[in-house]
Amino acid sequence: MSNVVEEAAVKRTLIGMAEAGEPLLRQALEALRQLHEAEDAGVSEPEVARLRLLADSLYQAVIDFQLVNAGDCPSTIH
Repeated sequence: MSNVVEEAAVKRTLIGMAEAGEPLLRQALEALRQLHEAEDAGVSEPEVARLRLLADSLYQAVIDFQLVNAGDCPSTIH
């Protein structure tokens, strides 16, 4: 892939994430930060699993929001 195409793909991804709305994006990033902190601190596996599920769910919500805004509905909406 050429650098121009790669840069365009990155920009589309970042723009799409920004369009997902600041509150949703902030929640997803905060959940990911909490997950990494818990992993680094050696928190119990059930708590790490809970944080991972939360982070994954919020990340998927951002992606689904992007797809709906682009007019391309995700396969399932929860």
